Amino acid sequence: MRNPNWPNTAPTAFDRYEAIKPRSPLSPQFSARAQTGASLVDTLDAYDAYVLDAYGVLVVGDQPIPGAATRIAQLRKAGKSVCVLTNGSSYPRARALQKYHALGFDFAAHEVVSSRDVAAEQMAAIAPEARWAGIALAEDDFSDIEAHIEDLLADDQLWDTADAFAFLSSDRWNDALQDRLCAALDRRPRPLLIANPDLVAPNLDGLSIEPGWFAHDVWDRTGQAPIFHGKPYGSAFDAVATRMDVSRAAMVGDTLHTDIVGGAAAGLGTVLVTGLGLFAGHDVQGFIDASGIVPDWVVPTT
Repeated sequence: MRNPNWPNTAPTAFDRYEAIKPRSPLSPQFSARAQTGASLVDTLDAYDAYVLDAYGVLVVGDQPIPGAATRIAQLRKAGKSVCVLTNGSSYPRARALQKYHALGFDFAAHEVVSSRDVAAEQMAAIAPEARWAGIALAEDDFSDIEAHIEDLLADDQLWDTADAFAFLSSDRWNDALQDRLCAALDRRPRPLLIANPDLVAPNLDGLSIEPGWFAHDVWDRTGQAPIFHGKPYGSAFDAVATRMDVSRAAMVGDTLHTDIVGGAAAGLGTVLVTGLGLFAGHDVQGFIDASGIVPDWVVPTT
């Protein structure tokens, strides 16, 4: 059963993003005013490369956004480089790539950067030789992760014996488990790695609650700051920069506080897509004005 305190609209999600803004270490500079266009086609003269969010830009839930695959082909034909930077951390990157291919996208393996991969690369530095408890899908075998990690919900002893926790997916998570996690961390503080800093994600039936939402609830209740990897944090954009020239690149996303803040902090241009993502059905200008997070461009669709 869905907790009524979980955000289920863009305004409630936005309010929570604003409330946690002081926790961010990022201090990006924004444009004074956003330019507007009909699609990414209107931005082609401004950028040589595009870093693309997945949800709200390429897909909504498990469905492709109409015309998005065609737009990627147009970008390539215009000589633009493309890379997907997704905070989706439930699945290994190989499975995400299979999903994109099934939906009509032609991304190569090196053109997809997952926050799951970015977070996994940091696990040894966060807790060397640790036994990690993974908050993940039931079918996740963690075969793409080098660290020693086990399914938290498959071994009741892990709540107390694990050296660290890695939050990869919120699909099986609920209030009772959240209470138990907070209690476990109160008894014995340990690293809590968040591989998806998003609070919510757009789906066909509304907003799903993502690991970032639960992470900040843990922070509120225990006073322990989780460790975040993924947008808007720099490690995600550093990973992109190893794969493509980002000197004239734009971050394209549907969320002000992750995509636009992260892109601007990394020195990229920024494009907010409004039609089918977090702000679908809303006048986004009010959110821009209230937050002070100003993208370089605003377009309704990819």
